[in-house]
Amino acid sequence: MKNCCALLMLLSLGLSAQAGPKLYVFDCGHLSFDNISFFGLDNSETPVRELFVPCYLIEHEAGRLLWDAGLPLDMVGPRTEEATGWYEVSIVDQLEGMDVSPSDIDLVSFSHFHYDHVGAANVFSNSTLLIQQTEYEAAFEHPETNPVFRPALYDQLNDSEKVILDGDHDIFGDGSVMIISAPGHTPGHQVLKLELDNLGTLILSGDLYHFAMSRVLGRVPTFNTDRDQSLQSIAKVEALIEETDATFWIEHNLELANSLNLAPSFYD
Repeated sequence: MKNCCALLMLLSLGLSAQAGPKLYVFDCGHLSFDNISFFGLDNSETPVRELFVPCYLIEHEAGRLLWDAGLPLDMVGPRTEEATGWYEVSIVDQLEGMDVSPSDIDLVSFSHFHYDHVGAANVFSNSTLLIQQTEYEAAFEHPETNPVFRPALYDQLNDSEKVILDGDHDIFGDGSVMIISAPGHTPGHQVLKLELDNLGTLILSGDLYHFAMSRVLGRVPTFNTDRDQSLQSIAKVEALIEETDATFWIEHNLELANSLNLAPSFYD
C-alpha cells in the first residue's frame, strides 16, 4: 500500500492564510422507500420516505477535496415510474459545468463506503484517498461482510495514493477542514467539520442520521455494523456541535437540501 506524500506537497506550497474554504453542494441522486423500519424508525413516526443524496466539493487554497460521490453512475438518467433510486445529472457532468475535471480533484474522502456515497468513486482514482484504517479493511479486504458495499464502484481506488487514518484528522493543517471519526454505521464512518468565514462552523453528518426524526428519537439503522459504537459516535458529534455552536446538516435530509443553494453557488 502506497502512502501519500501529495498532501504534504500541497501544504508546502507556502500559500499564506487568506480566505477560508468554499463549500459546493451537488444533487447526486434521490432514494425512495415504502418501508423505513430498517432505519430504526416505525413508518408511523415520520411521513418522510424520500432521501437526498449529496456530493460536496471543498475548495481550499491548498487543494480541492471531494466529500462523498453519490449514487452509482449507471443510475444516471430520467426517473422511471418504478425507480426507488434516481440520479439526473452525474457529479462528473456537474463538475465539468464548473470547469472542474476529475484530474483537478486533489483529495477524495467518503463518509463511508456504502453504495450511495461512493457511486462515482472510481472516476477519482487519480486523487489521494483519505480513509480510516477500519473502513479500508472493511471495504477492500472484507467487503463480503458488509452487504451494502459494492466493490466494483470503488475497486480502482485500491491503487490510489492514500492517507490511512486512525481517528480525527486535520486535512489541510489549519483546522478549517477536519475529518471527525464517528464509527458504527460502518467500521470507519466519519463526518466532516468545516470552518467557513461567513457560515461559521458546519458539520456534515455522513450517515450518523438519515432522517431528522432519527436525531430526535436517537434511533440508528438495524444494518449498522455496531449499534453501541454508533451511539457513542452520536454522543461525540452532538457534544462537538454544542461545543462549537455548529450548524449541522443531515446529508440525506431532503427538506434541508431543498433549502440549500446548489452548485455553482457556494457557502463560505
